Amino acid sequence: MQEKVLIATEKPFAESARNSMVKMFEEAGLKPVVLEKYKDPKDLLSAFSDVAAAVVRSDNVTKEVLEAGKSLKLVVRAGAGYDNIDCASAKARKVIVENTPGQNSNAVAELAFGLMIMIARGKYSGKSGTELRGKSLGVHALGNIGKIVASLGKAFGMDVCAFDPFVDQCVFDDCCATRVKTIEDLYSTSDYISLHIPKTPQTVKSINYDLLSKMKKGGTLVNTARAEVIHEEDLLRIMAERQDIKYASDIAPTNAAAFLEKFADRVYFTPKKMGAQTAEANTNAGIAAARQIIAFLKEGKVLNQVNP
Repeated sequence: MQEKVLIATEKPFAESARNSMVKMFEEAGLKPVVLEKYKDPKDLLSAFSDVAAAVVRSDNVTKEVLEAGKSLKLVVRAGAGYDNIDCASAKARKVIVENTPGQNSNAVAELAFGLMIMIARGKYSGKSGTELRGKSLGVHALGNIGKIVASLGKAFGMDVCAFDPFVDQCVFDDCCATRVKTIEDLYSTSDYISLHIPKTPQTVKSINYDLLSKMKKGGTLVNTARAEVIHEEDLLRIMAERQDIKYASDIAPTNAAAFLEKFADRVYFTPKKMGAQTAEANTNAGIAAARQIIAFLKEGKVLNQVNP
């Protein structure tokens, strides 16, 4: 009997990517099931009921969804972040959770520079702006995305530094970034700060008043990471106190209206999360997820597990 594999995406993959994934599963002797653009969470519960594995994007794989998956063995997040999956509940049910790190990295890095340029040019209002060349760029975390951002910064002629206590010096050397000793040093010396930390219990609301108050005069914070790492009330407070600070984000704050009402000329938020929204990233992440599912179901290989 063929094992079923679910492609569950409220925000669908590109048609070509989805079709390639379906073909890969079929050629591997698996039975693909596609659930797209669903509105009712009950549809997701139902879809998980008899599948061995599932690919998701930003879909919420809750405890209830996992419990509905009686035959579920593996969930793969097509992307790097996986905070939309209840990893603890998955582990309790002996369901492996994997991600596909690196597949969206270039798309997110390019968006970070798009946001920097938009702010530097006054949101294309027609007023005179500034150039990135010769400015200082601080990269907060040198993961897959941060490393590309650092390299692009050098290509733009920026003076690049970075803070990441969890990576070796060779990583800084490879992307030509100067290592700063403290996070306070990064924020106080950078004209642009590009934020790439994951959402963890330690990082939630860690970008707070004390840190933001140390930002360099005229500094811009660019967030293509997660909304939750920003302490929104503290950001509102510091932007009210300092008319020189600017903020651009791929994730609108929960109180976006307050930011736009008070600081319309100094903030910009994408209409929806756009970091991975390129044809290339969309395809890369989907194909990687499909390969990982096939490797697990057909060969027993576990790749990029995030809930060991």
